[in-house]
Amino acid sequence: MASALRPASVRSLRVVPLNIPLRVPFGISRGSLDFAANVLATVELSDGTVGYGEAAPFPAYNGETQSAALEQLAGAASGIAGRDATDWKGISAEFRARAGSACGAAACALETALLDAVTRREGVPLWRYFGGAGTELETDMTVTTGTPEEAGRAALDIRRRGIRSIKVKVGGPGGANADMARISAIVEAAPDSPLILDGNAGIGRADAWHLVTALKSRGISPALLEQWLPKEDLEGMRALGLDSGWKVAADESVTTAADALAVARAGAANVINIKLMKAGIVEALEVVSVARKAGIGLMIGGNIESILAMTVSACFAAGQGGFAFADLDTPLFMAENPFDGGYSMEGGLISVAHILSGHGVVPLGA
Repeated sequence: MASALRPASVRSLRVVPLNIPLRVPFGISRGSLDFAANVLATVELSDGTVGYGEAAPFPAYNGETQSAALEQLAGAASGIAGRDATDWKGISAEFRARAGSACGAAACALETALLDAVTRREGVPLWRYFGGAGTELETDMTVTTGTPEEAGRAALDIRRRGIRSIKVKVGGPGGANADMARISAIVEAAPDSPLILDGNAGIGRADAWHLVTALKSRGISPALLEQWLPKEDLEGMRALGLDSGWKVAADESVTTAADALAVARAGAANVINIKLMKAGIVEALEVVSVARKAGIGLMIGGNIESILAMTVSACFAAGQGGFAFADLDTPLFMAENPFDGGYSMEGGLISVAHILSGHGVVPLGA
């Protein structure tokens, strides 16, 4: 990580709702959203430098809500005035202690806004601050829950965009048979695309094995099985990987570094999906450390996030290096973009090389 930054006093923290309509509903095994109900956090330093952060709670994913994130962040505003923004880790630790366990998205917004402000002030891009290992990632794009016909059309659209890898939400209504119909439609539309099958912890063991058996009967070998089973079922996850012969990723099972250590000790996963919205940037750095020590692969993902939060995640993963999987596609699902700047994208290749300070994203008209 970059050298220490110069002290920078916080003048204010402001938070407002950030509601962005989606082109189509974003469905996972446990629910869907018609629009992104997020939060924009703005930190201003005493010299007038401004930084921006985004909270993207997703109730169907982990129960966090926009209203709770707004309340948590508004409650922190008076407490951080006059604090040194370069102590963003300390400020975040105090925030999380007050807000409780269900504050990952809000903590991420606060940490991001503080870091964006201080690195803009120093002229340091976030990808360099996070280590400077690289500036590019290849993202997949998601086919959400829906009908086989919708899945096939979505896969064709993904390939027309020049995106190679396809992530498929499984575990929705209809069980394994419905999932297999959708996957078959996707394979027919995009036969050479690597598939990541994401269950969002919504599949039981019996349905999981039913789906594995059906996939093998069709000769389909996914690149990754992402969190099919309930997050507590680490033994089931381990068995799923061993019995199928395919790589398994832990997502909902890993929010904290302690969770990552439990997954490592159980031998439950080959890959951990790190999302900054789970518990914030500080904790994500600790999860990376645990995964590297355990020899577990890395994936970067997110909730239903705008270009702001997705760019921060791209800077995090590219700067840290070693992320074999990336799922940073949600800005493509949004009907509006309320920001200027952010990562550039050509096909599935994301680049942050052009970002010169902070994360490089500002609200329109700012």
